[in-house]
Amino acid sequence: MKALLIGCVMSSERALNTLLACDGIEIVGVVTRRASSFNTDFRDLALIGTANDIPVFFADEADTEEMTAWIAAHAPDIVFCIGWSYLLGQDILDIPAHGVIGYHPALLPRGRGRHPIIWALALGLEETGSSLFVMDAGADSGAIVSQRRVPIARDDDAASLYARLLDILGDQLRGICAQLATGSLKATPQDHGVATYWRKRGKDDGRIDWRMPAEGIRNLVRALAAPYPGAHCVFGGEDIKVHKVETADAPKDIEPGCVIGVDGRAITVKAGIDAVRLVEHDFTRLPATAEYVQ
Repeated sequence: MKALLIGCVMSSERALNTLLACDGIEIVGVVTRRASSFNTDFRDLALIGTANDIPVFFADEADTEEMTAWIAAHAPDIVFCIGWSYLLGQDILDIPAHGVIGYHPALLPRGRGRHPIIWALALGLEETGSSLFVMDAGADSGAIVSQRRVPIARDDDAASLYARLLDILGDQLRGICAQLATGSLKATPQDHGVATYWRKRGKDDGRIDWRMPAEGIRNLVRALAAPYPGAHCVFGGEDIKVHKVETADAPKDIEPGCVIGVDGRAITVKAGIDAVRLVEHDFTRLPATAEYVQ
């Protein structure tokens, strides 16, 4: 079966390598980008394409009509759209006989939309999911062909959760390829009545609000850990990245944002409830006790 992959991030890379190893799957093309200004987990899929003699199309250098024509010319039986931040038009969705399979690391129909890994951690969820579905004109709304529940441990951050999701994605793709070979792949429509949506996040969403409870700040920091850009606070008029924190007890009669202790490189800051101990950060000058971070 001829397959084509669209993507440009870490999950795209894992998907492409997985599909290359699947019996009965011939990768006839890759649609990707040369660079990305907003995908911090960007991966150059052209390297894999070149190494495996796979034609590569760079979508950041062409318009939609060119991309559609290129995909149609390679006549894929199925398209996998894994790690792509743009909706595909119906003209592309109609090309492969077996449809376009999309990927969303959430328990669809819950958590449709943007930044699912970040939101799951930032909201302190104890569980997320890995969903593959037949793409339609909507966003993450197509019928599901494979879904796994994924527990989130208290010590998970973006890197550890992402890595586990990638392993699960690989296993799911191998299962889908096996089902395609036997003609047994089934799609289950989503219940749109229970769908929820996560919005796009920006830089301001990553700024620590010290009025939040310490646990909320901890969740924000772990959600934005590598490969994402990191949470930040402001000190001395500069944005300072914070990469790892721990919660700590603190008196109630101290204002949020006040530094209540410095131990080596660790900085303890009062939060709305309890305190946060900044363990890994980019402070060049450490604040003193009783100074404020914003």
